[in-house]
Amino acid sequence: MNELYKQIHVYLNMEEEIPFDEFEKYYKKVIAYFNDQADKFEEDDLWKALFISENVMSNAEGRSKEEKGTKAKKYGKMSARLTLWAQNFASRLGEMGYNKDQMNERFEKMFEDEVN
Repeated sequence: MNELYKQIHVYLNMEEEIPFDEFEKYYKKVIAYFNDQADKFEEDDLWKALFISENVMSNAEGRSKEEKGTKAKKYGKMSARLTLWAQNFASRLGEMGYNKDQMNERFEKMFEDEVN
């Protein structure tokens, strides 16, 4: 999880967008990890997974509107799939007692995390 979390911060701090192939490769790593490990996530992992899924989802959604053809469809599917994961993680955090305002506040602070 930490590797994926570090990588999303690298991408978020870049000046230019990464190419489709690199975006898709990262997306596939994220989905594979979530599929394999999500049931075992502890609270810290849930926060990181929510942060990753929300950021990749919104980026994919934005790219789907800018692209045409096959790439636009692929970005749209990526966004849709990560929306489901984000809802899953947010729901689980809600079950732990966090409300929407607390989630939004923590989420915003995560953009400032120093990751090494």
